[in-house]
Amino acid sequence: MQGNAADFGFMATGVGSVPFTDITDTCRKIVNHFPGIPFWPQFVKRSLFEDMSIQYSEGLPLLQVDPKARSLALSDAVPRESALAEFYGHFLSPEIDYFKISREFAPGLYALLEAVKTAGDRCGPYIKGQTVGPVTFTAGILGLNGNSILHDPELSEAMANGLAIKALWQVRKLAESGKQPVIFLDEPYLSGFGSAFSPIGRKEVIDLLRIVMKYLRAHSDTIIGVHCCGNTDWSMVLEAGPDVVNFDAFEYMDHFLLYPDQIKAFLNQGGSIAWGIAPTANFSGEETVGQLYSRLEKGLEFLQKKGVSEATLSTRSMLTPSCGMGTMSTDAAEAVMDLLSGLARWMQRRGK
Repeated sequence: MQGNAADFGFMATGVGSVPFTDITDTCRKIVNHFPGIPFWPQFVKRSLFEDMSIQYSEGLPLLQVDPKARSLALSDAVPRESALAEFYGHFLSPEIDYFKISREFAPGLYALLEAVKTAGDRCGPYIKGQTVGPVTFTAGILGLNGNSILHDPELSEAMANGLAIKALWQVRKLAESGKQPVIFLDEPYLSGFGSAFSPIGRKEVIDLLRIVMKYLRAHSDTIIGVHCCGNTDWSMVLEAGPDVVNFDAFEYMDHFLLYPDQIKAFLNQGGSIAWGIAPTANFSGEETVGQLYSRLEKGLEFLQKKGVSEATLSTRSMLTPSCGMGTMSTDAAEAVMDLLSGLARWMQRRGK
């Protein structure tokens, strides 16, 4: 952990995607449920442009959208060399606004800023954004040879740099709220790390993550998180150096806690854990705040037995859904938001 320590105190926030379609009403709900760390919502059911990869593709070289597949692919309409030269011309200038995320691609970002402004003192001290991580982004783009560009060093580096400067634009936009920006790199692809379906090495993953994180730290004071909603090599993620690690604490608590020494060192160096304690994919509707508290408490007690102080865990913990809520029903997503809001209040009262 090389960036900013924070005092989250079990505040709750969201991962990104939501099943709702009313932009203004959703942002109002988010501010009400998560006033400490409101997040801007990705309306994945509203528009193709809000797909987690397509949403961040504006201004990046050689990309074209495949509407039927809801994915990105390389285009051969422009020669590769000239496209990369033009991209790096904008990147190295740097022309930050060239890489903005437009309202058409992320209306939730703009609407959340308006909702936070309207809420005034009811919000604060943080505001959360997110971007697709460089590993997941490049793994999902097919090159002209039919292979993922994740394995094309020149293109994967260019895309990671592009995501980095787009994240910087987002951080500066979020900072207009007067709050401390927190930005997560969403890396669901890392759930398959180490399997035959994920032929990428540990070093390559760390290098790509660090391209984005180092750029952000060089140009801003944002707090940087990495989110992965499945099991992965958490020692690898911790080694990459985020400020916050966000994992599915409902399904994979035991897997995450297989790395107690690395987690302890991470926390002692100022890192934070975002506990994805409210289920999304396996949400039953029977969950209660008390049940989620019991699951969370097991993780907290385990780390305390490993030598992490209760005060450190309280300061360095936030609460999230286990993953994005975009595939849930609207009623289920609202129930998850209610659970998280209730658990945050429970944990904060417990600490007094």
